[in-house]
Amino acid sequence: MTSTPENTAGTAASTTADPSASTVADGAAVVAEAEAVTEAEGIAVQAMAATAATYPVAPGYRLNVRSGPSSRSSLVRQLPYGARVAIRCQRNGERVSGPYGTNDIWDCIAPGQYVSDTYVRTGSDGFVAPRCAN
Repeated sequence: MTSTPENTAGTAASTTADPSASTVADGAAVVAEAEAVTEAEGIAVQAMAATAATYPVAPGYRLNVRSGPSSRSSLVRQLPYGARVAIRCQRNGERVSGPYGTNDIWDCIAPGQYVSDTYVRTGSDGFVAPRCAN
């Protein structure tokens, strides 16, 4: 059977139309999948925050909470005896000595609120949370 010009043109047109329709559909599927993954990650982060570990402040201390990672930063508040803190992130700052050693790690417990890691029993001499962005 011999192809006629009409058949050839018709075949070429349908071949060209199908891939673009498929590409658009594939693109929409990729976007939908990415949105689903982003939403799932957001839910996972919220769940982790809700069940975040808390760490005890050294017994017998009312811990000063500072506006930055230094004992010279302004005092924001003071934690009561027996307090526990959730560490959002950690960063380096002033080197401090406390009941749990000497280091320069400061724990961010809320936006603009830092405590020296040497007064928090994390069970580690190093970082136990992500580094703060700034």
